[in-house]
Amino acid sequence: MNHGVEFKNITKRYGTDSSAALAVKGISFEIKKGTLTTILGPSGCGKTTTLRMIAGLESPTSGQIIMDGKDVTTLGPADRNVSMMFQSYALFPHMDVQGNVMYGLKMSGVAKAAAVSRVADALKNVGLVGFDHRLPSELSGGQQQRVALARALVLEPAVLLFDEPLSNLDARLRREMREEIRGLQQRLKLTVAYVTHDQSEALAVSDQIIVMNDGLIAQRGTPQDMYERPTSEFVAGFMGEAMLFPAVADAQGRVQLGPLQITSRQPVAAGAVKVAVRPEAWQIQRMVSSAGAGLSAKLLKSAYLGSFYEYTFESALGQIFVVSPDLTEVLSLGSEVNLNLAEHGVSVVNASY
Repeated sequence: MNHGVEFKNITKRYGTDSSAALAVKGISFEIKKGTLTTILGPSGCGKTTTLRMIAGLESPTSGQIIMDGKDVTTLGPADRNVSMMFQSYALFPHMDVQGNVMYGLKMSGVAKAAAVSRVADALKNVGLVGFDHRLPSELSGGQQQRVALARALVLEPAVLLFDEPLSNLDARLRREMREEIRGLQQRLKLTVAYVTHDQSEALAVSDQIIVMNDGLIAQRGTPQDMYERPTSEFVAGFMGEAMLFPAVADAQGRVQLGPLQITSRQPVAAGAVKVAVRPEAWQIQRMVSSAGAGLSAKLLKSAYLGSFYEYTFESALGQIFVVSPDLTEVLSLGSEVNLNLAEHGVSVVNASY
């Protein structure tokens, strides 16, 4: 068996009323052993319910959950060999770092000498050697995060679960901790299910991304699949800041978007389609004459963000949001340009999806 977790046609309805709406509507997926899968989606899409069903904190209404080849559908958390790291850390304020990390081992009846050794290993793995006797109040937010991670790791779970683990941290610490979690997962070959609402976080840490919407799986695949090859308007719009434009495809897969022509990289039916364009896909060409190849546009707004500029242009396609890394030839408001499209960051989806 190379699947750490397998969902087979899982549904979840809260309450006993059979007419109540389903929170999860018959989803199936696999998480391979030693990989990290992120479950992503807007609020209320069912991602946290899905994670809680993996943990055993919620029971499915129907379907089957398999872990390491064993049916665990009716088993509680204690019988599943999973650890869950919550958004709030949930550290005991009166216990020092060693006591917090050792708590689960103590409750499981592990001998003290063995527990102390395992705690030392776990603290080493998360970079907290020498912090054993500090209280949570004496730690920074990032250090508290590491303690919570060590407490989950020390139980040597078959599956490690994260529920919005970085949402309480500032931007720099978020980046550091996501790199740390990913590095630890790869080094220890952990099987991880990770819930977040942050698309960039999901792209950075995942082997597989599952995008959920309204209790269903909208699409799943590698980070590259989700960003570069979305299969629906919803996924194209949700992964990143893509703008969607109506266009027309012919039988050969050529797509006309205003004056621009695109060749779809995936099959699309002839007729009305949508083109999803990432902000970084637009190429800006200064207009040297009234005529020029591309989409004519006029700069309405400009914002400097340190390593790039954000531009908003008015065009025949409506307003267009563009990210430009060019910090030397900065456009002034009112500038008239031609916009063309790079090969990356452009996707065509059927308008009926």
